[in-house]
Amino acid sequence: MANILETVVFADGETANTQQATGTQTAADPNATQQVNPVMSTIVSILPLVLIIVLLYFMMIRPQRKKEKETKAMINAMKVGDKVVTIGGICGKVAKIKDEYVFIETGNIGTPDQKSVVKMERDAIRTVETAKN
Repeated sequence: MANILETVVFADGETANTQQATGTQTAADPNATQQVNPVMSTIVSILPLVLIIVLLYFMMIRPQRKKEKETKAMINAMKVGDKVVTIGGICGKVAKIKDEYVFIETGNIGTPDQKSVVKMERDAIRTVETAKN
């Protein structure tokens, strides 16, 4: 694109040098107003929020649900003789299982025939180690 230098003489005798561009040139007019599509503006402003929610789901909520599902399956597969640890830190062997309760042998009370048995809810079990027969 070639520029042409012109000298302009005003009526009061002052001169000014101006440049004109030849060819096709798109100049941005600072006074022109650009029309913005309101739908696109709304989408662009909501997009980061949606991305954060999706990221939270895949980073926090989904793994937590997966772990809860595995824990529930582990507790449902528990049987008499398995070693367990409760959420309170009590370790022992499963002596008896009822619908919502588990009876855990935690040790002897003196003689080997007298066992200490604790009644716990099934949801209070943290880990189960299956007994090897």
